Amino acid sequence: MAPFKKSKKTKKSSNKFKKNKSLCVVPVEPRVNEPDWWVCFWHKNSTTPGLSIPSNEEEGFKYFFRVAKRTFDYICSLVREDLVSRPPSGLINIEGRLLSVEKQVAIALRRLASGESQVSVGASFGVGQSTVSQVTWRFIEALEERAKHHLMWPDSNRMEEIKSKFEALFGLPNCCGAIDATHIIMTLPAVETSDDWCDQESNYSMFLQGIVDHEMRFLDIVTGWPGGMSVSRLLKCSGFFRLCEAGNRLNGSTRTLSGQEMREFIVGGVAYPLLPWLITPYESNGLSSSKSTNFNARHEVARLLAVRALLKLKGSWRILNKVMWRPDKRKLPSIILVCCLLHNIIIDNGDQLHPEVALSGHHDSGYGEQCCNQFDPIGETMRENIAKYFLQNIGGGFGHVVGCSMAENYKPRVIFFFPTYGFSCNNSAAKLNLHS
Repeated sequence: MAPFKKSKKTKKSSNKFKKNKSLCVVPVEPRVNEPDWWVCFWHKNSTTPGLSIPSNEEEGFKYFFRVAKRTFDYICSLVREDLVSRPPSGLINIEGRLLSVEKQVAIALRRLASGESQVSVGASFGVGQSTVSQVTWRFIEALEERAKHHLMWPDSNRMEEIKSKFEALFGLPNCCGAIDATHIIMTLPAVETSDDWCDQESNYSMFLQGIVDHEMRFLDIVTGWPGGMSVSRLLKCSGFFRLCEAGNRLNGSTRTLSGQEMREFIVGGVAYPLLPWLITPYESNGLSSSKSTNFNARHEVARLLAVRALLKLKGSWRILNKVMWRPDKRKLPSIILVCCLLHNIIIDNGDQLHPEVALSGHHDSGYGEQCCNQFDPIGETMRENIAKYFLQNIGGGFGHVVGCSMAENYKPRVIFFFPTYGFSCNNSAAKLNLHS
């Protein structure tokens, strides 16, 4: 007898069943099959030797994850849909339970906050290294997409508020922010090393530059550029520069000072060129007039907002402050962006960092001061007008200006860079510019 031959219909039905079966195994977020992740984590990690962990659980939560429970819940709400609908494979802990969204977010935040190895972070949660890697990257992708509204260039109403705060605090009329930049240090495989990535301190690094408001909230960032670039080249490559030069950024209402119109501007250190929209201090060598001395004092206190913001960023999210071991340079800009988004989310939610996370000194410890001698005559005139305004309308005193507390051993150093919106790849580097 000839062997029995299955009909095509039967085979098709079987394949259809297999296809449907494969679609049904996508895990749905578990809500009852995992014990409270925080209780387990706190019991396991609250007495870790060598760490000054607060005994209070509420403060302990903030110590480990940098955010209060209320802010943590908000972050979970932003990424929940993505983490549930696109779960990475193998999201199972050592006890065979699926990971909740809350535990995934906690794993990612702890990885970014501590900068510890994936093995170490995994051990503290009872998951493997590969799970930490997958969870962290999925979280980064989700937050990068869902939290864009936390890092935007202000609209006209918001900008007027920022300008009034800068004038009230520092006496600077029509000032829209402060700019500074820092290095994210890396080790690179020999095949990826080049002079472009080697900076002036012989480290391989990637730049991060940000513009911040009076509350140290990032308004604009750029990252992805190699540490070997000069500030002038970086500035001219940035979208922020093009927008300002075209009159499409820092183009709000003007002020009249001593009969002269004053446009909107930001303040930066001596590493930056003096431009009509970027005001730098007078050269410190040979300062003689009270006008220039008074201007520099007010300018410096305002500029330190950007320094402190980067110090706070790298202290909160220590992954940016440690030497990154062979990072994917195309993914690193997204990691940096998400840390900036988290920094802003903390501010926007009225949250406060635990004091133990603060860094001392400078955000770019070990880097020397950079100077740029480029200046625009219109920018020079603007600086003169502001300096005269201080003397005529405020006086030579400086007592009413709110100071920025820094570490006692802090000596101002200036690093450099610049911003825009979009994400593009050029050569081996991913350039991330944000504005709106």
